Amino acid sequence: MNSFTALGVVPLVSFPLATEQDVFLLRRSGKSAAEALGVEKQDQIRLATALSELGRDLLGSDGLTVAFGVARRPVPVLLVGMEWAQDRALGGEALQAASRLVTVRYAPPRHTVTVEQPLTPDGRTAEAIEHAREAVLAHAETGVPDDTRAQTSDLIAALVESRAQREELRRLNEELEETNRGVVALYSELSEELEETNRGVVALYAELEEKSRLLREASEAKTRFWANVSHELRTPVNSVVGLARLLLEFDEDRLDEEQRRQIGLISASGATLLALVDELLDVAKAESGRLEPHWAPVDLRAALGQLRGTLRGYGSPGAAELIVAGSAPNLVTDEVMLTRILRNLLSNALKFTPAGTVRLDVAPERADGRDRVVFTVSDTGIGIPAEEQQQIFEEFYQVRGPHQRGRSGTGLGLPYARRLTELLGGSLTLTSTPGTGTVVTVTLPADGRPAARSGAGEPAGAPEPLVAVLVTVDDDSAFRASIRPLLGQLAGRVVEVAEGGRASAAVRREQPDAVLLDLHLPDLDGYAVLAELAADPALAAVPVLVLTSTPSGELDRDRLTHARAVLDKSALNRPGLAAALTAARTPTSPHTGRKDDTG
Repeated sequence: MNSFTALGVVPLVSFPLATEQDVFLLRRSGKSAAEALGVEKQDQIRLATALSELGRDLLGSDGLTVAFGVARRPVPVLLVGMEWAQDRALGGEALQAASRLVTVRYAPPRHTVTVEQPLTPDGRTAEAIEHAREAVLAHAETGVPDDTRAQTSDLIAALVESRAQREELRRLNEELEETNRGVVALYSELSEELEETNRGVVALYAELEEKSRLLREASEAKTRFWANVSHELRTPVNSVVGLARLLLEFDEDRLDEEQRRQIGLISASGATLLALVDELLDVAKAESGRLEPHWAPVDLRAALGQLRGTLRGYGSPGAAELIVAGSAPNLVTDEVMLTRILRNLLSNALKFTPAGTVRLDVAPERADGRDRVVFTVSDTGIGIPAEEQQQIFEEFYQVRGPHQRGRSGTGLGLPYARRLTELLGGSLTLTSTPGTGTVVTVTLPADGRPAARSGAGEPAGAPEPLVAVLVTVDDDSAFRASIRPLLGQLAGRVVEVAEGGRASAAVRREQPDAVLLDLHLPDLDGYAVLAELAADPALAAVPVLVLTSTPSGELDRDRLTHARAVLDKSALNRPGLAAALTAARTPTSPHTGRKDDTG
C-alpha cells in the first residue's frame, strides 16, 4: 500500500486477496510476521484471528489487496493494511470482532482498514524486519493447504494455555482465601489482645489514681508532721539556747575553763538544732505553699560580710579557706532566704573540703532582657559521683561513703536551698567531678519576683495583647495545642477552627483582627480558603497570616497574594509572630499583602 511508504513505514510484502486460500495465507502470514518480530504467542493468535475475520468479510471486493509493514515509532508497530476499489463498507460484525482482539483503524467512506500490533523495541531492528519479510514470503510461495489443521492446532494451543491460566487463577484464589482466613483469624486475635490490654490499662489507670491519692495524702501527712514537730521542738530548743547563754553571761566567774567549754558546746549545739528546726519548718511551709518571700532591697556587701563572719572558723583546724569575692550589684529579694541558701551551700562545701579553698563569687548578668545576680559557690573538695548528682536534691538523701564519718547532716541542705531559690524566682544548678570539686550556681532576678502582682491578681505591667480576637484555622490538634500558650499571650481571645470549609463562616461571625491559616487542610485547602476570604467584600480586609510546613520553594506564590505573611511552622516563635501580627494590622495596598517568609 502506498500509504505505508508515506507514513514512514518499512514495507514487508503485499499480495491480493481473491480466494479463501488467500485468507488462509493472510492468517498464517500475520502470525508468522508477528512471531518473527517478537510478539507473544497469545497476541500472535489474536492478530491472526482478527486478520482472518476482516479478510473473510472483504473477500470478493474488487482490487482487494493486503500489505504488511513495520512503523519505526518510539514504540514500533506491525501494520497490516487492506485496501479495495469498489464502494463497499466493512461489515460491522467483523469490525467489532476484530476490534476486540487488536487495534483496528477504519474510517468510512475510505476503502482502507489498518490493523496495528505493538512490538518490543527489538521489533524495529533491520534483522527482525528481514526475518518477518522472509516468513511472509515463505507462506506466499508454499501456500497453505493445511491451514485448517494449523488453525485447529492454534486453537488447541490457546485452549491449553487458557486452561493453564484458569488453573493458576484457581490456585491463586485458593491461596488468597487461605490468606484471608489467616488475616481474619489474626485480626480476631489482635482484637481480643487489644481488648484485654485496654482492660489492663483501665485497671492500671485506676490503680495509679488510687496510688497517687495515697501518695498525696502521705505527703500532706508528712508535711503536717514536720510542721507540728518543728513547732513542738522550737520551744524547748529555744530554752536550751537561752539558758546556756545566761549561764555564760551571769555565772562566768563561777565556771572553770572546762565548764565554760561544755556550756559553749551546749549553746552551739542548741543553735545548730534550732537552725535545723527552722529549716524543717520552712520546708514544710514551702511544700504546703505557705512560705512567702518578703521582698526588699538587699545590702549585699553587708549581708555577705555577716555571712563570712558566721562561717569563719567553720569546721576543724586546717580546713578549707573561705573566700568571698565579686561586686555587690543591686538586688531586690528576701534577705533571710538568700542568706539561708548561701549558708547551706557554703557550709556544705566547707564540710566536704578537707583542705583547699571554698569560694563564693558574686556577679551581675543580663540575659533575655532581664538583669540577674549570679552567686557561684565552688570548692576543691571530694566531689559528687555523676550517678548521684540528681538524687542529692531529694530530701534526706546523703551520698554514702568514708567522707561521712564524723560529719553530721540530715540531707536537707541542697533540697532546701533549691526550694528557696525557686521561691525567689531563680534557679540552682550543680556540676561536680569526684576528686576535683563541686560548683553550685544560684541565679536570681535582680528586680525581685519574676512577675510582680497587683490589683486583681494580674501581673503588674503585663503587656496588652496585640490583637483582641484571633482565628486560627488548622486541622492538626497537636500543633494547635502547642501554640495555644503563645497565642494566649498575643491575643485577648483565640477561636480555633479545624476545617477549611468552616473558616469563612467563623471569620464572618467573629470579625477577628487577624487569621492564622494552615495550607494543608483535609476538606478545603488553605489556598481555597484564602481565595474565599479575598473574594468576599466583607472579609477581604481581615489580615491573613499563613502558617505552613511546606518548603518555601514548593509554595504557589501566585495563590498567596492575599496573605500578609507566610510563616514557617518549624521556626515559629513569639517575637516573629508578634512582629508579623503587628505588621499585618498596618494598612497595605488592597489584596497585595506581603509574601516574604517572616518565620
